Amino acid sequence: MKNSTLTALLSGLLRGLSALPYGLVARLGEALGSLLYLIPGKRRHILHTNLRLCFPEQSEAQRERLARASFQHVIRSYLERGLQWYGSAQAITDRMELDSAIDLQDRYDQPTIFLGFHFAAIEAVCMYYSIRHPVASIYTPMSDAVTEAISRERRARFGTTMIPRHGSARDILNVLRSGTPIMLAADMDFGLRDSVFVPFFGVQACTLTAVSRLAHLSGARVVPFVSEVLPDYRGYKLRIYPALPSFPSGDVRADALAMNQFLEARIRETPDQYYWVHRRFKRRPQGEAPVY
Repeated sequence: MKNSTLTALLSGLLRGLSALPYGLVARLGEALGSLLYLIPGKRRHILHTNLRLCFPEQSEAQRERLARASFQHVIRSYLERGLQWYGSAQAITDRMELDSAIDLQDRYDQPTIFLGFHFAAIEAVCMYYSIRHPVASIYTPMSDAVTEAISRERRARFGTTMIPRHGSARDILNVLRSGTPIMLAADMDFGLRDSVFVPFFGVQACTLTAVSRLAHLSGARVVPFVSEVLPDYRGYKLRIYPALPSFPSGDVRADALAMNQFLEARIRETPDQYYWVHRRFKRRPQGEAPVY
C-alpha cells in the first residue's frame, strides 16, 4: 500500500476520533490499553524493566499495577491524538487547565527554552501553548514516514516552527534570540554524542547536554513544564515551573543531573503517566551489561 494511501487512512481515523466525545475516546483508549497489555511484547518488556530498575523498593504487585496503568495512559494518548492533531483550537483550549509560575507573553526579554518531558499529555499541552503563543519545537523525526508526515504537519498547524533535532544549531540560536521560545524534551537516550552518564532513579542514564549548551550559547533561561492527565476525564493540565536556578552552571554534568533530579520529583507525583515504554537505559556506561 502506498504511503499516500496510508496517510489518508491514518488521517481519516484521527479525524474521526476528533469528532467523538473526549470522554468516550479516553475510555476507549484505556480499554484498548488493558487488552494490549495482556499481549507479551517488546514494549511491555521495556516497561517492566524500567519499573524494576527505578522502583526496586516496590513489590512485584505494586509494579504490576503501575505497569498496567502506565500502558493504559500510553495507548489512550495515541487515540487522543485525534483531538490534539485535528480538533479545533477551542476544543483543545476547553480541555486544558494552566498553572504557570511565569508570566506568559508572546515575546520574552530573555531567550527561553521550555524543557518538557515525556508524560502522557505532552502532545496536548504543547499544542495548547502553540495556540496561545508563537513557539518553535525541536523534534525527533519518526522512523515511519507516514506518521512522520502527519505529525509534522499537524503539530505545526497553529504556527509552530518545527526544527528537526539534527538541524542547524545556528538556526536554533537565531530563533531563541528573535524572542520566540523553543520547546524541547531531553529525557530520552539519543546516543553518546553530546551526552553524559548521570543517575536517574539511581541508575546511570545517558543524558543530553544540549539544553545546557544551548542555554550557555544563547543566554536563555530554562523553564521546565510538565503535562498532566486530569482525573474524571476532565482533560489536561499544563504546569509551568520557575526557571531552573543557576542553570546553566558551567558544568554540563551537573546540569544534566539537575534535569534528571527535577524529572524524578515530577514522576513520583504521577508515576503512571510517564512514558516508561521507551528505552531510557538503552546505552550503558563502559563495562556495564545491557538491561533490555
